[in-house]
Amino acid sequence: MKFPALKTIFYVEDDPNIQNLVRMSLEDIGGFEVTVCSSGYEALEMIKNHNPDLFLLDFMMPEMDGVELLKKLRKINKEAERPAIFLTTEVHSQDVLEYSQLDILGVIAKPFDPISLPEIIKSLWRNHHLRSF
Repeated sequence: MKFPALKTIFYVEDDPNIQNLVRMSLEDIGGFEVTVCSSGYEALEMIKNHNPDLFLLDFMMPEMDGVELLKKLRKINKEAERPAIFLTTEVHSQDVLEYSQLDILGVIAKPFDPISLPEIIKSLWRNHHLRSF
């Protein structure tokens, strides 16, 4: 079954150490092109110049959490209604319910294995597209 290739990821994370770890994992191991933003507000500005295949968003950030950011990204234009994955340190049942209402591909818990991260994202991408067929 043929579905779109995952090439570009728009990643928003406020912790510089996690940013670097994820970027190296996704670029060096996964072969993805990654745009990194440090805050929701930076992401809202930068998305105007990017057309990524996937949003990868930290859930817990100061000023604007991942859910609020995703809703705003998707309001910018129809092009922004693309798949999203959340990275989070805490997953509660209430959060999972809210996530499911956002039509996201999944949630990846922190801490995660940086070696496995690209394959986890590819798997979520494949499963999303297989459900669409």
